[in-house]
Amino acid sequence: MTLLDLTPRTATSDRLATLPVVVIGAGPIGLAAAAHLVDRGIDVVVLESGDTVAASVSSWGHTRLFSPWKHLVDPVARRMLEASGWELPDPERAPTGTELVEQYLRPLAALEPIAAVVRTGVRVVGVARAGMDRTRSKARSTTPFVLRVATADGVDELQARAVIDASGTYSTPNSLSSNGLPLLGFEEITDVVAPALPDVRGRDRARFAGRRTTVVGAGHSAANTLLALAELARDEPGTRVTWLIRNAQAVRVSASPDDELADRAKLGSRVDQAVAEGVIEVVDGFEIIRARRAGEGVALVGYRGGEVVTHETDVVVNATGFRPDLDMLREIRLELDDIVEAPKRLAPLIDPNVHSCGTVEPHGFRELTHPENGFFIVGMKSYGRAPTFLLATGYEQVRSVAAWLDGDLASASNVELVLPATGVCSTDLGGGGSSCCS
Repeated sequence: MTLLDLTPRTATSDRLATLPVVVIGAGPIGLAAAAHLVDRGIDVVVLESGDTVAASVSSWGHTRLFSPWKHLVDPVARRMLEASGWELPDPERAPTGTELVEQYLRPLAALEPIAAVVRTGVRVVGVARAGMDRTRSKARSTTPFVLRVATADGVDELQARAVIDASGTYSTPNSLSSNGLPLLGFEEITDVVAPALPDVRGRDRARFAGRRTTVVGAGHSAANTLLALAELARDEPGTRVTWLIRNAQAVRVSASPDDELADRAKLGSRVDQAVAEGVIEVVDGFEIIRARRAGEGVALVGYRGGEVVTHETDVVVNATGFRPDLDMLREIRLELDDIVEAPKRLAPLIDPNVHSCGTVEPHGFRELTHPENGFFIVGMKSYGRAPTFLLATGYEQVRSVAAWLDGDLASASNVELVLPATGVCSTDLGGGGSSCCS
């Protein structure tokens, strides 16, 4: 199927009205955006880089989410599914990523009006205005967007009247280096570095059994992996587990009695117990500066206590968190916060130095607006480097954005959201950790 739109370009609002809204990403937020747009009768195309919907979620499907089902299903998507006979799973139970995909996201994507607009295996490599780079201003807001995409058939382009970027951040992890730059020597050790949330007791078991593994990161993704490794260490002789963190303590992993997400509240105490039992060794205050091969393993070199030290291990798990891929948006006029790389109006509401998942104020299209009219970043990517995102927050974002695109300013402005209280997500942006709030 050819995606390229060869219709003659005209810089008019009438031309824009004939084009679809393009949603980048068919994860939970992208599919929710599609549901809201379809529900409002707005033409939409969803582009997913994976071979299936929710490909990123599937990659960590063995991991249980913190939120129960009642917080994980978008209201409009639920209404559409229930009309087809679907039933919400146990509202109080937290599913695994695989269960979320199989019991919610795939059924949603299979609904006829959604299935008709989703294109998988389509990777967006660039977004711009048709015939304009970011320096040109005349008639910019009435000129269609153009998306350059890569498929199995090659590179192509299509046009859109608006773009909703819900591509997430899972494919762009933070660096292992404490200064945020690409780790010196990383090219030598790529084969012994695993991404966040490997399936330690499942498909990836052979990679970790009987070996030394070092988990780098201070967030809940790190904690989940550490607990899986601790279980493996009890079953497989010679399995050793080290938790390497930059600061004196892992402030993002704690057992807060105020956390309304019970599974998350238990995580910290379980890690503490494994550390107390000696199953997990903690190396704190370690600022990684470079890496080099050490036999079949790796040596991480860094500063600790003001001295240069070396930590040797067989496998490294990079659980340092994620950052947004902004390269594909270089020709789009963005207004991002200097610190967390979130939309500038949103950033003060999600600053992890101040806010946890449950204290983020409701927000919608206004906080997500950029100088590029009709372009929105939503979902986890809208939070930039802040690790405090909840799916329920993303669902409210796309509800508001869809209403605005439909010209329904009253509904778009009426932003309401009740989040579960928590005391555990985040107090130290420099700690290095991944999202704690799914």
